[in-house]
Amino acid sequence: MKKKTQEKEEQQDSYTHKATDNKEHTKSKDSHTASAQEKPSSDSDSGKVTETDKGVNEARVAEEKLAEMQDRYIRLSAEFDNYRKRTLREKMELSKYAEENLLIKLLPFMDDFERALQHLDDDSDVTAHRDGINLIYNKFGEFLKQSGIREIESQDSSFNVDLHEAVARVPVKEDGKKGKVINVVLKGYYLQDKVLRFAKVVVGE
Repeated sequence: MKKKTQEKEEQQDSYTHKATDNKEHTKSKDSHTASAQEKPSSDSDSGKVTETDKGVNEARVAEEKLAEMQDRYIRLSAEFDNYRKRTLREKMELSKYAEENLLIKLLPFMDDFERALQHLDDDSDVTAHRDGINLIYNKFGEFLKQSGIREIESQDSSFNVDLHEAVARVPVKEDGKKGKVINVVLKGYYLQDKVLRFAKVVVGE
């Protein structure tokens, strides 16, 4: 009798242990399942946070680049404005003093004429005066050539409106002189290949 009772108690204990094990196993499975279900959610939240941070960083970088470009634009604008002012000032100075070099070269001729005028009262030799004036004239003519100025050859040439200005027209008997320059009232000059001054001429007709 005692033996049967002991066996029953052992069976009940066995059932109890099995039930406990089953419960613990079920809890473990439920725990794993819950953990598995929660994990994707955690990964998703992490992904959202990462994308947000990335967007913030990109926006910050874009703002920094924009600020850098604006600063560069302001600097370039200021430099260009300074360049424009400096160029305008240099242009004004160049226009103001453009003839300075030419005038300096002309001063020696003024000196020569003054010396010639001083000797007119002291010396009665007309030949010497003529030679002195011819010397100044030739010197001045050479200066003009070096400056790119040359005379327009007009005498006995055909009248050309691009080179000549007719101040008078006179009838001529010779057919070869009709339409030709028969007298030069005022010489014309080129500056390089450009007409510096038109020649004033008398034309035969």
